[in-house]
Amino acid sequence: RHGERWELQLKGSGKTPYSRNGDGRAVLRSSVREFLCSEAMHYLGIPTSRAASLVVSDDDVWRDQFYNGNLKKERGAIVLRLAKSWFRIGSLEILAHSGELDLLRRLLDFIILEHFPSIAMHDSNRYLEFFSTVVSETANLIALWMSVGFAHGVCNTDNFSLLSITIDYGPFGFMDSYDPNFVPNTSDDERRYKIGNQASVGLFNLSKLLQALKPLLDPRQKQLASQILEEYGEHYYSRFTELFKTKLGLLGENENDNYLIAFLLKVSLLC
Repeated sequence: RHGERWELQLKGSGKTPYSRNGDGRAVLRSSVREFLCSEAMHYLGIPTSRAASLVVSDDDVWRDQFYNGNLKKERGAIVLRLAKSWFRIGSLEILAHSGELDLLRRLLDFIILEHFPSIAMHDSNRYLEFFSTVVSETANLIALWMSVGFAHGVCNTDNFSLLSITIDYGPFGFMDSYDPNFVPNTSDDERRYKIGNQASVGLFNLSKLLQALKPLLDPRQKQLASQILEEYGEHYYSRFTELFKTKLGLLGENENDNYLIAFLLKVSLLC
């Protein structure tokens, strides 16, 4: 009734071509967690997919919850989740990797037309503008995650939305106390996706997006895109500082603000 378009997706409904040889099912505990967290993130003001419904299944699902070799039978469930789009960085990356450049261009034009109304379709720099928007919005999203102590858990290119919303709630977690080494994913032995790495992983994923876009860019645009990517850190740091100044009630600009934020985070770590 608001004239909005939402895409529906079922999580846990069964095997799909993207199940990586798994059964494509979901267990009740993880489904409840996704439902609650996606709604919590929405009301915290963080861009996210939403949960419309949760249905419990009569089927049993076998899972190794702690990845220690102990399979247990659990109750299955299905979550109906919604987003304006489910396209991810990986959606473009896979086409570029396989050399399907015509399909890559068609998909990219569709995404821009549907979800980036500020970008003119006849503009020869539309892919550059698209990339610039995704870079700045991804920096904003990760800064928002950090402002509430949220760790996604699996920050690969398939879990990073092109619309810069939080998607695919798997082994996520919120810090109980400040710890940049916090890892919510028990299978992440290398701590690749620890909360203190999220901004760096965002940069890595955006570099993969740029790599996917390069076949569609001319030499000048490639150079400009590389400069845009270099500005990611500044976008992130600026937004991070703004959010933490708001949390602390700091008004105006003071050269000691950044020092105070860093000092308080260090104190929190020591406590």
